[in-house]
Amino acid sequence: MKKLKLSTAIAAIAWATISTSQVAHAGEINIIMEEVPDYDIVAKLTDQFTEQNPGITVNFDAMPFDAMRDKILTSSLAPSATYDVIIIDNPWTDEFARAGFLEPLDSLISSQDGYAYDDFVPALADISKVDGSIYGVPYYNYALGLIVRQDIFDSKGLAIPKTIEDYMSVVKSLTTNGMYGAAMQPQKGYKIMEEWKNWLYANGGELFDDAGNVIINNQAAIDALNQYIETHSQAAPPNSANWGFDEALRSVSSGKAATMLSYNWMLPALNAKGGMSGDLAGNFTLHEVPGGKSVLGLWSWGITANSDNKDDAWTFISWISSPEVAKQRAIMGGAPVRNSVMNSPEVWEKGYGKAYYTALADILDGSAPLSSGNNAEELIEIVGTELSAAVTGQKSVKEALDAAANGVERAIK
Repeated sequence: MKKLKLSTAIAAIAWATISTSQVAHAGEINIIMEEVPDYDIVAKLTDQFTEQNPGITVNFDAMPFDAMRDKILTSSLAPSATYDVIIIDNPWTDEFARAGFLEPLDSLISSQDGYAYDDFVPALADISKVDGSIYGVPYYNYALGLIVRQDIFDSKGLAIPKTIEDYMSVVKSLTTNGMYGAAMQPQKGYKIMEEWKNWLYANGGELFDDAGNVIINNQAAIDALNQYIETHSQAAPPNSANWGFDEALRSVSSGKAATMLSYNWMLPALNAKGGMSGDLAGNFTLHEVPGGKSVLGLWSWGITANSDNKDDAWTFISWISSPEVAKQRAIMGGAPVRNSVMNSPEVWEKGYGKAYYTALADILDGSAPLSSGNNAEELIEIVGTELSAAVTGQKSVKEALDAAANGVERAIK
């Protein structure tokens, strides 16, 4: 993941100065977003917003994830913002808020009639609270869950595994005759960290203890990484050490792998009639990750502190994230973030069925962010690089985790 450090980002202000024509004028807001299916849904819904608010023009700048952070930092360091509304990946939240890049939203939320802020899933809403203030409202969750080929499990009489040891046993038993038990994503950096931390949670581990000490190389972490490597070597497709979620998804959708620990929103894509899974569509189900605690990812809506159009920005955010529009977005395929949406019979019927939303609610209830704090993204890269070295045999498990712990110590100091 490309990262522009705050200490060097001042040099990027020249870009913003040259690009002043991109700054939104009164009655106009510019929004930067990741180019994913949920963006398409938001763009369609925005037609309703502009009809209801003819005095506000909404401009989207949608792009791949890797390009977003640099552009957001450049905009935030300029005298006037290029972007009035940004979506914030949860590892960025603390850093952006403490750097003064984000507008506090507490007073706007409390004065918005019918907004029902307490309807957001608490685990999601809490991510955007920094030092007692709210800097974002949930937009899109990407918590990880266990996705399985239910037809295979049913035909073999297999129960959904509840522990990581049960999961290892099941996926090994399913690896035979060109079928693999688990499609995994050991790609160096973000992807392996995101997947492996579910294994860490299942072993009772964490990055830090309650006193803030780095414990990424304790026995729980060692056990988790040994289990992860064993599963990859015995139950994952060969030559998959550099796979990310795209490759894992293709393996499952093509019938070559029976399970994956990945983003919950992949289930609707896998089960879509006429979609990527072909005749296998409808055979996939979603469950909590083995161990019960999953890695939580979140995009949040935020307003840039240097925006000249904060009122219009909040008018849009409060509309797109309102209970009524959130329900529409979920029915259209968007990832839900409100309890009322996941408990809505209308959403069950018009969306992906009660079982999906019930499983998702359980996953979110027992989830925690991949990393947090001012150095969150840097820590992910440090640990993810060392995990990959262990999976590919460049380092022993102990060597890799000791190096990860040392790297994290250096980063936070």
